[in-house]
Amino acid sequence: MHPLDALTEIAYLLERERSSRYKSKAFRTAAAAIEGLDDAALRDPALQRRPGIGASTFAVIQQALAGEVPERLATLREEAGLTAGGELRGRLRGDLHSHSEWSDGLTPIETMVDAARRLGHDYLALTDHSPRLTVANGLSPERLRAQMEVVRGLSSDGFTLLTGIEVDILDDGGLDQEDELLHALDVVVASVHSKLRMERGPMTRRLVAAAQDPRVDVLGHVTGRLVEGSRGTRPPSEFDARAVFAACAASGVAVEINSRPERQDPPDDLLAIALEEGCLFSIDSDAHAPGQLSLLDYGAARAEAAGVPAERIVTTWDLPRLREWLTRER
Repeated sequence: MHPLDALTEIAYLLERERSSRYKSKAFRTAAAAIEGLDDAALRDPALQRRPGIGASTFAVIQQALAGEVPERLATLREEAGLTAGGELRGRLRGDLHSHSEWSDGLTPIETMVDAARRLGHDYLALTDHSPRLTVANGLSPERLRAQMEVVRGLSSDGFTLLTGIEVDILDDGGLDQEDELLHALDVVVASVHSKLRMERGPMTRRLVAAAQDPRVDVLGHVTGRLVEGSRGTRPPSEFDARAVFAACAASGVAVEINSRPERQDPPDDLLAIALEEGCLFSIDSDAHAPGQLSLLDYGAARAEAAGVPAERIVTTWDLPRLREWLTRER
């Protein structure tokens, strides 16, 4: 394989396993440093003195040039379990929840697009955060308008990048962005990021209001729980799941099956309730780096185990059917 592809895939897999951003960045920096170099330059020991190339990345380059799968790459492929996800994973056409460096993602929009194309996606929604989430560099209305112009120029050759937002659900169930902008976006994912321990009654009303809001398409990581990972654990929010999911079903709002292993949201018991209430679902990566787009494997495996029918998963739909749903009467 070409050393450039080896370095890029290592960065991708490090991002997928949610490794330190500095580790993945080192391999992406090395890939950028060797772009356009011929084999002679790549074999030259002086390459190690080039900015961005270190001992480990140089070793990957030499192993790839020798016709081998670099050791670091082989290990990461094995650890990633790249065949995960089952039959349902092969039916997914895209992803409606992702982030870029415009908010709290790690890379430019273009890099996320390249990764989505490599995975065979037909579409990807860019859903950076809304203004109130300042810790995640949430987008003001002015920044969101500027981003929408960028996004509209990045669809081509059978791939579509959809405009979108992960908008905060405010304490009263309102949404943290201008009404005009929310109507103009292709995809609106609504999520709770604050006061997750709100009492059951008010939290139920908060989520039902969001599910009934005509601007909302997807209810994101509905319980807000964390079950593993560097941020520690966090219990799920408490609410009347039947009331919330009944509101989603009545409004045609999809319940997100969040694919991040630290979330596994909604939990299995709530996923079963959402099925019983007749909800649609969206299997999403919630990716903050290119390699995390393939976390869809985990979401697909959970959905398959829970018996979620593929036809009720909006991310198995082709783009025309998806757009028809996104523009439905509310």
